[in-house]
Amino acid sequence: MTHAVALPPWLVLDPLLLQWLQEDIGRGDRTTQGLFPMSAPHGQAQWICKEAGMMAGLPIAARVFEKVDAGVVFTPAVAEGNWCEPGQAIAQLQGPLDALLMGERVALNLAMRLSGIATATHRYVAHIAQHPAQLVDTRKTTPGLRLLEKYATRVGGAMNHRAGLDDAVMIKDNHIQAAGGIKPAIALIRAQMPYPLTVEVETETLEQVEEALQHGADIIMLDNMSLLQMTQAVQVIRQMGDRIKIEASGNITLDTIQAVAETGVDFISTSAPITRSTWLDLSMRMG
Repeated sequence: MTHAVALPPWLVLDPLLLQWLQEDIGRGDRTTQGLFPMSAPHGQAQWICKEAGMMAGLPIAARVFEKVDAGVVFTPAVAEGNWCEPGQAIAQLQGPLDALLMGERVALNLAMRLSGIATATHRYVAHIAQHPAQLVDTRKTTPGLRLLEKYATRVGGAMNHRAGLDDAVMIKDNHIQAAGGIKPAIALIRAQMPYPLTVEVETETLEQVEEALQHGADIIMLDNMSLLQMTQAVQVIRQMGDRIKIEASGNITLDTIQAVAETGVDFISTSAPITRSTWLDLSMRMG
């Protein structure tokens, strides 16, 4: 089981959940309302894990059913962040049958998506567990799902990179090109940015690393560098002390991440646990 991870507040999540329920239910669940045109009887159901993986999203699934009908009781059988095996029961549900059936798809979709991300993240984190480097996610997320997808990476053991453009300054290659270089980009941005945001600079060469150091970057990203270049860049930056943090990024895979960690970087960022993960197969069974 991973460490406890706080969900975003329901004040923020509830409008999203309601939107997704409305998208699915539309003008009404024709099938369920046809079965129960008046008052639906109470029933029970069970969620089953159909393949091995890490569970994420159970509190969110519970909230989905609560939004359909406050009478639904969703009781997790495993803790968030636990590893589950095929055939294992992961939750018990009780409540009006129409609510169980109407909430099923949205709740399962979210839990399957988030569990898939947490599972993939866990595998990446495990590959660098013996090194100080920490795995961080990116802004390559599904529109509308960023808060939850980034929550899932934390369940899997990663740290969150900035959630949006307002979280921190990251000067990337296109910013450098537009500003005419790293020096003017940092100068222009520092004149405008509020305290206490940090400045991160994306670099692709040792020359850019030295320029970012010279002009006061707080974090230096080593983007798509070879392992040799990365090792050399880390040595150059470490000569300035430990204040400046070092992030490696670009083409990070399960096959390469350990070697990247061995270069001595502080953080390794990758979108792969979100963009390349598959859904974890879960199902709901009535009775």
